[in-house]
Amino acid sequence: MLSKKMEKSLNEQINTEFYSAYLYLSMAAYLEEKDLRRMGHWMQKHFQEETQHAIKIYSYIIDRRGKIRLNPIREVPIDWKSPLHVFEEMLRHEQQVTTAINKLYNQAEAERDHATAIMLEDFINEQVEEESTIGLHCYPSQVS
Repeated sequence: MLSKKMEKSLNEQINTEFYSAYLYLSMAAYLEEKDLRRMGHWMQKHFQEETQHAIKIYSYIIDRRGKIRLNPIREVPIDWKSPLHVFEEMLRHEQQVTTAINKLYNQAEAERDHATAIMLEDFINEQVEEESTIGLHCYPSQVS
């Protein structure tokens, strides 16, 4: 069973993942309005990915006999200064998500909740990939 503290933290992460999905869908709409349909489509893929992350954590809580608490998702921005600004904000957001995942992992380790720590390893690895991929869009000249 999950501790109540871990259950609460995982439910908060579900909210973060759904916020991310909603943010990326908003970014997709902005890009498509600018006739950058391929970028918009790419962002829609990230919307779907974040939704899958939320469902993975949801299923994990259920499997561990925890209680799901779906809280309201805060409003996302709908406008940006430029397409580059969209990607810069996406990178900043992914860095915040990385911090949240790392905090969850540290909590799991502190609680000696090995199952949760192992489940979170996939998220940690994916965050490295996400930050790298998005960074290439923001700072392509830094690729060697």
